[in-house]
Amino acid sequence: MRVVKAALLAALLLVTSCTSGGDEPVVGSEFQLVAPNGETRLRYDGDERKGIKGLTGPSLMEDDKTISLDDYQGKVVVVNLWGAWCPPCRTEAPELQKVQDETGPLGVQVLGIDVKENSTESPRDFMTNRGLTYPSIYDESGRVMLSFRGLPPNTVPSTFVLDKQHRVAAAFLGGVIASDLLPLVKELAAEA
Repeated sequence: MRVVKAALLAALLLVTSCTSGGDEPVVGSEFQLVAPNGETRLRYDGDERKGIKGLTGPSLMEDDKTISLDDYQGKVVVVNLWGAWCPPCRTEAPELQKVQDETGPLGVQVLGIDVKENSTESPRDFMTNRGLTYPSIYDESGRVMLSFRGLPPNTVPSTFVLDKQHRVAAAFLGGVIASDLLPLVKELAAEA
């Protein structure tokens, strides 16, 4: 019984230490990720879509600039959580650039969130070496990731497709390629 109590106390301390110091979940985000039966590709239609709030942070590539989801009002936004340390992200990044190039003129914006890096040097090289032109938020602390409530912190890469009202229309918990995203973002861009 003592072992169980000690384990529960340790877990409680771990949880409370992870949520202190300004890393509280973003107030106002309606979206809560639930992956029934371990599904990794989820689609939300109409009233099932819930909004994302508070997605903002420093630009990875431009010093002293802040990027916010609000910068893309009325656009479909493809939000990709990635890291230069992440092998699947190396394959995925050029695919996301294809999505940006092909659907940008239709009102679609790819937005990266670079997570779990302790410096901007490696992720900046990652973007430059791959010719990536879409913006990325530098999220060293993981605070921006909290906009996606319920997302396990080890789920990188992950991609969320937001409709024009910035409600989650789809979630991909794992790597994606352009053909996974193009039909969906074109459909969303055509919505009234």
